[in-house]
Amino acid sequence: MGEHYDHFALEERCTIARLREDGQSLRQIAAALDRSPSSVSRELKRNHGAQVGYRPAYAQEQASARRWQGSRLEREAELRKLVLGCLERGWSPEQVAGWLKQQKTATTISHESIYRFIYAQIRRTNDGAWRRYLPRAKFKRGWRGRKGGPPARLIQGRVSITERPKAARYRRTPGHWEADLMLFAAYGQAILLAHERKSRILLLAKQPGKAAQPTVEQLIAWLRPLDRQFRQTVTFDNGSEFAQHYKLTDELGVQTFFCDTHSPWQKGGIENAIGRMRRPLPRKTDLASIDPDSLLACVAAYNNTPRKCLGFKSPAQAFLAQLLHFECESTDFETSEWSDRWIAYGSITGQAPTDVGLRDRSDAG
Repeated sequence: MGEHYDHFALEERCTIARLREDGQSLRQIAAALDRSPSSVSRELKRNHGAQVGYRPAYAQEQASARRWQGSRLEREAELRKLVLGCLERGWSPEQVAGWLKQQKTATTISHESIYRFIYAQIRRTNDGAWRRYLPRAKFKRGWRGRKGGPPARLIQGRVSITERPKAARYRRTPGHWEADLMLFAAYGQAILLAHERKSRILLLAKQPGKAAQPTVEQLIAWLRPLDRQFRQTVTFDNGSEFAQHYKLTDELGVQTFFCDTHSPWQKGGIENAIGRMRRPLPRKTDLASIDPDSLLACVAAYNNTPRKCLGFKSPAQAFLAQLLHFECESTDFETSEWSDRWIAYGSITGQAPTDVGLRDRSDAG
C-alpha cells in the first residue's frame, strides 16, 4: 500500500508562520511539526501570497479552494439535465458519453463520471431509486453469477454452430440472424425475437406460446420479403420451439444452426437484445395488457438507440446502410419487390421509409 498524506491543519500553519518569522530553517520547522522538509517547502510555495506573504488564514483558504467541490454533474445543471434525460430514455452511460462526443460540442463527459455520479447519489441520499437510471438497475457494479441454461433437446436435422460460416461469426456480411423466445411470468405468454448480427437490427412479435409451428411461420414471414443476401443463416438454442427449423431451409433456402448444449451465450447478440428489451418489458409484464403499438414502440426505441459497436450509429441506420449499399449494386428489381422491401424495413425499424428520407423506387423518376 502507498503512503498516506495528511493536509496541514490550521494550527500547523500557525506554527509554520511563527517559526518562519523567527528565522527557523525548513528542516527545523519540519522537525518541530514532525513533517518532512519537502512537505513544509511545498506548503510555503503553494500557499504564499504575493502581497501578504505566508499567513495561516490565507493559506487555509487557498488549500480549501483547491479541494474537490463535487463532480461536473453536480456543478453543471444543464449537463446534468441532459445526461439524466438520456438515461431516462434507456441509454447506458457509455451510449450517452459516446453520443455527446459524436456531437462534437464542448459538452462532453466520460461514462465513468456518469456511473460515479449515480452511485454517489445512492450513497449520499440513501435513495435506491437512483439506480433506475442505469440499464440493469444494479446497486453495485460487476457481473452476477448465473447458472447454466435448460437441458439440451434432440432436434431433427440439427446442425452444430461449429459448422456455421466464419462470416457469421465475425459479422463480416449481413444476413446472419439469431432467434430466441422471450418468456414471461404468466404461463403461455411469449415474444419471438430475431436479431441480425451485423447491423444489430431487432424484430419482435407476440407468440401464442412455445409451439414450433407458429414460431417458424413468424420467422418465414419476417425473412421472406428480404433478398437472399439478407437471409443466409439463423442460429437457435436447443428449445423445442425451434423443432421445425428445417422449413426455413425448405421454403427460403436459409441455413439453420444450433448452439452447443447449455451454451446459449454462443448466440450472444440475441441474448444481449433480450436483456435490453427486459428494461421496458420485465418478466412480470402481462402481455395481454400490451397493445401492438406499444410493442412496436419498444422495438423502435431499441432499433433507434446509438450503439458503441456501430460507431454510435443506431441499428436502424446500420441496416438501412446495408440496404442502400445493396440497392446501389442492384438495378434489375421490379417496383413491387422494392415496395415489399421498404414495407419490411418499416416493420423492422418502427419507421416508415419516408421518415428516414426514402422514397419508393416507382417515385424516383
